[in-house]
Amino acid sequence: MSTPVTITIHEGVAAIDAADWDRCADPDGTHDNPFLSHRFLSALEESGSVGAGTGWTPRPIVARKAGKIIGVAPLYIKHHSQGEYVFDHGWAHAFERAGGSYYPKAQIAVPFTPATGRRLLAAQGHEAEAIAALAQGAVRVAAENDLSSLHITFCTEAEAIAGEALGLMRRASQQFHWENPGYRSFDDFLSALSSRKRKTIRRERAEAQGFGGEIVQLRGSEIKPQHWDAFWRFYQDTGNRKWGTPYLTRQFFDLIGESMSDDLLLILALREGQPIAGALNFIGGETLYGRYWGCTEHHPFLHFELCYYQAIDFAIAHRLRVEAGAQGDHKLARGYMPTETHSLHWIAHPDFREAVAQFLTKERRAIDHEIEVFTSYGPFRRENRPEQD
Repeated sequence: MSTPVTITIHEGVAAIDAADWDRCADPDGTHDNPFLSHRFLSALEESGSVGAGTGWTPRPIVARKAGKIIGVAPLYIKHHSQGEYVFDHGWAHAFERAGGSYYPKAQIAVPFTPATGRRLLAAQGHEAEAIAALAQGAVRVAAENDLSSLHITFCTEAEAIAGEALGLMRRASQQFHWENPGYRSFDDFLSALSSRKRKTIRRERAEAQGFGGEIVQLRGSEIKPQHWDAFWRFYQDTGNRKWGTPYLTRQFFDLIGESMSDDLLLILALREGQPIAGALNFIGGETLYGRYWGCTEHHPFLHFELCYYQAIDFAIAHRLRVEAGAQGDHKLARGYMPTETHSLHWIAHPDFREAVAQFLTKERRAIDHEIEVFTSYGPFRRENRPEQD
């Protein structure tokens, strides 16, 4: 008789041993996705960015076999749909107009982080059983607690396929990613573009870099407290304009600055030695993740330079690809091509579940068409255009 897998729920990631968590989050030791690390998720909790009063209640689940942790998942009880980037506001409104209560719901995700990565985190050698146990356990948690639904967002394609086989509904979305086939320099990348696009990017970079100061890339111990103070001002400005209230607290940046400095790339625009704009990136084993941007002075194309072109410079030098976050078809002209992203969903109410399933079928066709159209308008010369699946 095989040993059963048991599922437990915890008060937060901080309640789980960091080595046990990271053994599941980073089983091959490549550190490809820093957002799944115990350091990042526990910093969200310790800083108050998630938890009481935020609408994100941490309830990570753990799968054990013979007393040993073989899988974990960052599960949250949600009281709104903010900070997710896989939009279900329409589902919520429809369900509530019909007399239901959409909130609270369950969410397996990295809060405020629209970056693809594993969500059902299995230790090496336990992939199939841990993924099945975590997915089924999360559904059971939602059902037993009278939650309307479970959502697993920005999961990998492999997880989406496995989850669909387990009875979850699969959803497709799209983002713009920059792929690196092995460029030797930024000019090498430009040579793959059409002549018109090359000229446009060169003009944008020249104008941005002529803002009257210098642009610096900082890593590790180069990032000082005064840099975080400046970046916090930038982040607040962006957060207030885009979301009404910034998601992350000031303490969060101090914590990741202490525990994750080697995983960070802070790009700053300095005028007379003072930061006036900045972009924060996280460095993975294969991917540079662009996350936060802000400024206190507006200069033409400086946003594109700090967020996209400087990221490409760094990625080429370190043989990485770039994910620059959610949305933004303006990224297309800068070499960031449409890429399909994935999520999984379970709806408790059978009639509503059927309605959502029908919607997802139609939406998937629309997303496929959107990716095809965006790809056809990409900046690459035809012979250099990235192939789509």
